Amino acid sequence: MEDKGVSQRPCFGELSEEQKEKLRQFKIKTRLDNERYLRAHPELGGMIRAFISKLILNKPTNIREFAADHFTTLDAHAAPSAERSDSAE
Repeated sequence: MEDKGVSQRPCFGELSEEQKEKLRQFKIKTRLDNERYLRAHPELGGMIRAFISKLILNKPTNIREFAADHFTTLDAHAAPSAERSDSAE
């Protein structure tokens, strides 16, 4: 008796073994490229730390919206020491 619920053919949209391997290699290359970029731009570490701190303090419900706002608002990039010196004047 044949089980009609199980197909022997790959489902539409399912990746072949070759495609899966290419995707795996692409992910590895992308991760290595990202790592090289972050190491070449140490200033990004400060930006990420500032974002994470703000994220922890604010605990937004929509993190994507919060991140978009954080990284597109000019005030988000101001250095804390610059803000203090401006307010001291």
